[in-house]
Amino acid sequence: MQYRRLGETDLNVSVIGLGTNNFGNPARIGEHAHSKRVIDKCLDVGINLIDTANIYGNGESEVHIGEALRGRRNEAIIATKFNLNGLNGESPRDRIMKNVEESLTKLQTDVIDLYQIHFIPHGVPHEEYLEPLNDLITQGKVRHIGECNYSGWRHADVNRVADERGFARFASAQNNYSLMHRHVEMELLPYCTEHRIGFLPYFPLAGGWLTGKYAPGAEVPSNARRMVSQLQGDEQAHDVLARLDAFANEHGHSMLDLAFAWLLAHPAVSSVIAGAMNEEQVEANAAAADWMLSREERDAVDAIAAWEGTDEEIERFGMGANAPAAPAR
Repeated sequence: MQYRRLGETDLNVSVIGLGTNNFGNPARIGEHAHSKRVIDKCLDVGINLIDTANIYGNGESEVHIGEALRGRRNEAIIATKFNLNGLNGESPRDRIMKNVEESLTKLQTDVIDLYQIHFIPHGVPHEEYLEPLNDLITQGKVRHIGECNYSGWRHADVNRVADERGFARFASAQNNYSLMHRHVEMELLPYCTEHRIGFLPYFPLAGGWLTGKYAPGAEVPSNARRMVSQLQGDEQAHDVLARLDAFANEHGHSMLDLAFAWLLAHPAVSSVIAGAMNEEQVEANAAAADWMLSREERDAVDAIAAWEGTDEEIERFGMGANAPAAPAR
């Protein structure tokens, strides 16, 4: 397993991380023994970054992780998230202080390595959440802070305020990024590259669509992610997938290998957040990190999956100022 520094932090993260949105979901990974097998396999193959959120599995994902890491906490880097949705008169400070204590208890740890704000807190001044986050770092309960689903200009604005007020800066950015969703290349990724912000792509397989499990014309399950339904009904997307699959086969690799290798070929990417339902998927994810694309190979893949910069909003779709609360991810 390869490791990369997360931005300018002291965290050396595995280039493949574990996404745990399935943990605590009775329809996915409901048993603690199941999640422990997955996490043990991750640690055994060198995957040390475990990414979760206080809303995953209706709050049970963190519980599963805490139980699974008993006796092995020092082998893992834990990244979790909070959000400021639906404050209803509660102050950002009170929400953050309450959430961090809940997460520390569930995770059975004294410190969270990376504490991330999950969604854009529209209408909340940056300093109102930066100050309590900075206090948590001073108290030793959090090591570094980051964001999820911000655009580049918003992340830059937060760090400007942090510099002006003497608060800790956002050291990382986590966002939707894959061969079929390249919106972050317009501003967020260049910003992260220039300012050494650790970038953590999620949905690297476009909700599973890049694995090829959805044949053209096949019906998409009702519980599939929105992006899968959109891609399934797009003839051009199917053509792109076929050509990507051919490229991977020509180089002796799977489509999963190509999806991860392409992401890791970007210098700003610190670790690819990938879910896993069992030990076999963990091993496949870890093996994908062995393929290191040359600049020429990445350029060739870029050309196959070219995107002209239109379609959805740059920030996560549906996250406008008047949008309803975002669903759990």
